[in-house]
Amino acid sequence: MSRRYLAAYLLMAAPGMSLADGLAVDKVYHPYVQPLERELEYRSSWLDDDDMQLDGLQIHRLGFGASLNDRWFAELYVIGSKEKGHSLSLDAYEMELKWQLTEQGEYAVDWGLLFELEVNQENSAREFSTAVLLEKEFGRWTGTLNVAGIYEWGSRISNEFETSLAAQWRYRARPGFEPALELYSSDSAKGIGPVALGTVRFSGARKLRWEAGLIFALDSDSPDQTLRWMLEYEF
Repeated sequence: MSRRYLAAYLLMAAPGMSLADGLAVDKVYHPYVQPLERELEYRSSWLDDDDMQLDGLQIHRLGFGASLNDRWFAELYVIGSKEKGHSLSLDAYEMELKWQLTEQGEYAVDWGLLFELEVNQENSAREFSTAVLLEKEFGRWTGTLNVAGIYEWGSRISNEFETSLAAQWRYRARPGFEPALELYSSDSAKGIGPVALGTVRFSGARKLRWEAGLIFALDSDSPDQTLRWMLEYEF
């Protein structure tokens, strides 16, 4: 199947897909790799829902990543969580590997792949996912789509295969501020909401990227609101 027909198929199929039974709202990945890039990243999600057991739950990720060449980028995360009334606990580790498949602008859609392996030390669970990363520019607008297949297994959970969707529609107003709209879907949560992104540049190749968004539920089974934010220092 050609890239053009596969892209069309994914765009049509994506609204019916769902993320693994973890939290859906996290981050939309772009398919690009910058050579010689290193980064420190911190991102967090906060849930608000008076009718759910997850009300007040916080998920925190701290990662370090580096490009291996002009096509591959690797990153390692430690993941912690904090429930309402409890202290922060270290729950899991995650390894990511991103592969930029095409040069930017080479085809109608820019392509990449993302591989993730998460190890949860609390319930002895493992999760492996492979995501297709798609991005296309429309003038000053940019559309990004992440579609993934996820397999979970472990001694204390049921082995299962699921799928995921995360999408972003962004307006490139200026480097320091770019408004966007994001859509997420999962078995336990479906949401949509506004996001703001920006980049602050320093001397040399150093820069600080930031993102902040508020995602609202699309159904009664989802948290009422999820606040997500990220800081990423590149050097």
